[in-house]
Amino acid sequence: MPTGAGSSPTFPALGIGMDSCVIPLRHGGLSLVQTTDFFYPLVEDPYMMGRIACANVLSDLYAMGITECDNMLMLLSVSQSMSEEEREKVTPLMVKGFRDAAEEGGTAVTGGQTVVNPWIIIGGVATVVCQPNEFIMPDSAVVGDVLVLTKPLGTQVAVNAHQWLDNPERWNKVKMVVSREEVELAYQEAMFNMATLNRTAAGLMHTFNAHAATDITGFGILGHSQNLAKQQRNEVSFVIHNLPIIAKMAAVSKASGRFGLLQGTSAETSGGLLICLPREQAARFCSEIKSSKYGEGHQAWIVGIVEKGNRTARIIDKPRVIEVLPRGATAAALAPDSSNASSEPSS
Repeated sequence: MPTGAGSSPTFPALGIGMDSCVIPLRHGGLSLVQTTDFFYPLVEDPYMMGRIACANVLSDLYAMGITECDNMLMLLSVSQSMSEEEREKVTPLMVKGFRDAAEEGGTAVTGGQTVVNPWIIIGGVATVVCQPNEFIMPDSAVVGDVLVLTKPLGTQVAVNAHQWLDNPERWNKVKMVVSREEVELAYQEAMFNMATLNRTAAGLMHTFNAHAATDITGFGILGHSQNLAKQQRNEVSFVIHNLPIIAKMAAVSKASGRFGLLQGTSAETSGGLLICLPREQAARFCSEIKSSKYGEGHQAWIVGIVEKGNRTARIIDKPRVIEVLPRGATAAALAPDSSNASSEPSS
């Protein structure tokens, strides 16, 4: 991304195209970093939808290695096709989920906009004023770096498969490769992952000297890898060998003939960070993020490498699929009734 007018190596600027805009301010070497995002509901629980929407907005800051957010605004559209009773139940829950996730991220929602619309929409704006050492520009990958991913893929597949449980025509296409229980567990796991903040990963980017990062959302892992590769100052390319995927979702993607999960084109919502790390730091990053001191649920996998190239990204022909077991799976096997309890998100 060409730097903006008046920017310099000391005060970098980043415009449209990457996760957040970075704008050098007139005052004392500070930069304004800002991002916005919104989308339609994709899970049934309004509270969790609020959390996911907030995590998704903050993720664009976290992709820059920023761990603090000064302020958030919430954007909310209430559907005109909802009854008064539905609005009064659903809206406060979405707002509470969004606020709770913001609080977990050490920030607060101070305003926003609410409208009535044909569709429910939820999202927001995240803003922070930073010193240069607080963020990592996404442009410094070098040959030999390793690519690390901090959440499993397959959220869109899991959410759709869960909807298909009530659609016999769709369910018939995939029921040979997955059970109803496995879909329920995958859906719970996807919901938990989407609601998990990428804040811990952002902090560890500094500890382990990350060279660049992005978050995996609507363009899938391949699209976002390609976007990140284009930003690099060095002549490098990214090659992805491993795809960590929520258990059974690769088979569902294949059987349904949709999504392109194994091709890396399946959209994700509030996905993990894809981070370029020095080779000697990657394994330590993956082990550190799993430490209990950061709470439950953080994971990371080495998924690829940075090689000499022309700023492109690709997935090898037969990537290794890492089947990521839902956290509720063990408990569900022992006591099927506890599957919901075991996969409830910790706030």
